[in-house]
Amino acid sequence: MVTIRVKFRPSRKGGSVEGTIIYEVRLGGNIRRVDSGYKIPVSLWDEIRSTLAVLTVCVKVGDSSDLRERIVCDVRRIVRIDNSLRELGLQYDVSDVVEGFKRYKREFSLFVFMKRCIDNLRVDGKIRTAETYQSTLNSFKRFRSNNDVMLDSIRSDTMMLYEAWLADCGVVPNTSSFYMRILRAVYNRAVRMGAIVDNKPFKAVYTGVAKTVKRALPLAVIRELKKMDLSQYPSLNFARDMFMLSFYMRGISFVDMAFLKKTDLCDGYVNYRRRKTGQHIVIEWTSEMQATIDRYPTDDTEYLLPILSMNSLNPRRDYSNMSYKINYSLKQIAGMIGIVTPLTLYVARHCWASVAKRRGIPVSVISEGLGHDRESTTQIYLANLEEDSVDVANRMIIRELE
Repeated sequence: MVTIRVKFRPSRKGGSVEGTIIYEVRLGGNIRRVDSGYKIPVSLWDEIRSTLAVLTVCVKVGDSSDLRERIVCDVRRIVRIDNSLRELGLQYDVSDVVEGFKRYKREFSLFVFMKRCIDNLRVDGKIRTAETYQSTLNSFKRFRSNNDVMLDSIRSDTMMLYEAWLADCGVVPNTSSFYMRILRAVYNRAVRMGAIVDNKPFKAVYTGVAKTVKRALPLAVIRELKKMDLSQYPSLNFARDMFMLSFYMRGISFVDMAFLKKTDLCDGYVNYRRRKTGQHIVIEWTSEMQATIDRYPTDDTEYLLPILSMNSLNPRRDYSNMSYKINYSLKQIAGMIGIVTPLTLYVARHCWASVAKRRGIPVSVISEGLGHDRESTTQIYLANLEEDSVDVANRMIIRELE
């Protein structure tokens, strides 16, 4: 079994220059020393007691973790690595323990481990999920002032401070919860790997889903949007038409619109698979939809709409850029007609469902129309639903705009 001593190595420059805390690991008469990475002035070290001269030495990482706690965590890691090697029944020496500790420090910090998870998601083709993980990591890095933290050092107070920081930044509870759930998924992955022991760091933070403010617009407002003369403003005109096309197509998401191909339209129906869920969607093609795409011919591309280019090297980036431009234009349109509700492409989806509900269309039909095959609250309504009942409902909704 290893024994560990915490020591202080003064700087060779002497004086007030910071020295380094090191760990002296002993096993079977052999000794290895490993640099902790922590530097302190000599005045803060008690040489006689081999410990910090003051109770708390804060490390500049943006949370309440102090140096004493970090040293304790490091010592526990070394002991845990020694125990793991012994349980395997293999012959090992002190160098194996030290190298295992160094490798652990390299691979199981949150930033490094989460980046590896993101890379794996991209390899698996889960690009959108990888993007949400990256956004979460970027947020947590800002909270930590870009100072990494070991996974086994994350405690409940760390996450509570992050939650408070998000609130101070104006982040709404559902977004905060979204970040927390992603971080929890990454943390639990490390637990399942046996890299860390679960310290339940998310037990005191909100990880639920709060009821959100309704995003749907009244039917009268949608009619006004449809009838607006925006011919002098090409970018606004295009944004409005994409919004209306999404509405016509039962609230199709913009990413699915962007990747629609001309071959997806056949025999009066458009067939596609939702990029989010993989569900197969079939929509009856109407004259309103045809009139919209006729205004934007795409002779030089395989796509149905002029959102992605044929030779795009990064379609997702092009789609994201176009989404940003359209939503910016929709914001301008909202200001022109006095819409208080934030107007985005996603609002079209809410609008379709809201109008359908007000017209007495069964929830099962609305659920099928939106492609909610993964929502447990709608599954029981979808079992024996005929596709043409959704198309009838869609025609009813479109006629409401006339």
